Amino acid sequence: MAAEEGATIVAKMDSCGIEIRMADASDAAAILSCLAVAFAPYRAQYTPAAYEDTVLTPETVELRLGQMHVFVAMAADKVVGTVAGAKAGEEGHLRGMAVLPEWHGRGVAESLLRGIESWLGSQECARITLDTTLPLKSAMKFYEKNGYRRSGKVSDFFGMPLVEYVKEL
Repeated sequence: MAAEEGATIVAKMDSCGIEIRMADASDAAAILSCLAVAFAPYRAQYTPAAYEDTVLTPETVELRLGQMHVFVAMAADKVVGTVAGAKAGEEGHLRGMAVLPEWHGRGVAESLLRGIESWLGSQECARITLDTTLPLKSAMKFYEKNGYRRSGKVSDFFGMPLVEYVKEL
C-alpha cells in the first residue's frame, strides 16, 4: 500500500517548489504535526473525541497509513500538507485534508486534491465522498469550488454534525 510507494512523486509545483508524493511510515510524525497545526484554530469548536479523531494519534496515523492512500505535500523536505483517500467499490472517500496555515493560498490544497482524485479515478471510482464539520466553512467553500456538492446526508461525528459532500467523476 502507501508504505510500499513512498517515493512515488505525484506532482511538482515549480512556482513554489512543492512536491506531492505518497506518504510512508517515516512521514507519520510530520503528518500528525501538520494535522495538529492545521486544526488547532478549530479545537474549541470540536468535541474532544471529534478533535482526536481528526488530528489522529500515533496509533491512528499508523492505521491510516496502512488502510488508506496518503499523500503529502513537501517543501524543502518538510510536510506542509496531507490528504488520504480510500476506495470502496466504485466510490472513493477522502479524509484528513490539511495544509499548514503559512502555505494557504499557494495551491497546495488544490494539488493534493488533484493528486488524490487522480489516483481514485485511476482506481475506477465513479464518485468521491468526503465529510466535513460545520466550523470548517473555508474548507466547505474550497470543496464546492472544486466540484463537490452537499449530498444532504448529515451524520453524528462524536457529538458534532458531519456534512457529506460528493463529486461525480
